[in-house]
Amino acid sequence: MKIEHVAIWTRNLERLKAFYETYFEAESNTKYVNSEKGFESYFLSFESGARLELMQMIGIPDNLNDIDAQYLGIIHLAISVGSKEKVDELTSLLKEGGYQIVGLPRTTGDGYYESVVLDPDGNRIEITV
Repeated sequence: MKIEHVAIWTRNLERLKAFYETYFEAESNTKYVNSEKGFESYFLSFESGARLELMQMIGIPDNLNDIDAQYLGIIHLAISVGSKEKVDELTSLLKEGGYQIVGLPRTTGDGYYESVVLDPDGNRIEITV
């Protein structure tokens, strides 16, 4: 078995799509639109075969979680970039782009070399080797 995709609700579909395409080399399909439901989505594919569905729909309530705190449920996506140097480079690039870095590059207690950044919607992204 494998996880087929993970989905994220957003208020700004195009902004979130551009973020993952620009910084994580995701490739998007054509936008799906269901006018009747006010629903729009993109599937973003990564080189590994993993996919991320970005979705927008009228009436979805805001997430009340505090982006600076941990909470129950899915808390982050981890994206492997292949080397410590690439973790460092991408983290610097994101910082220069104005994105919030919530964890500078480091080796964690369980052996991961990673940094943590918030995407434009405040979702935590671990950038790992």
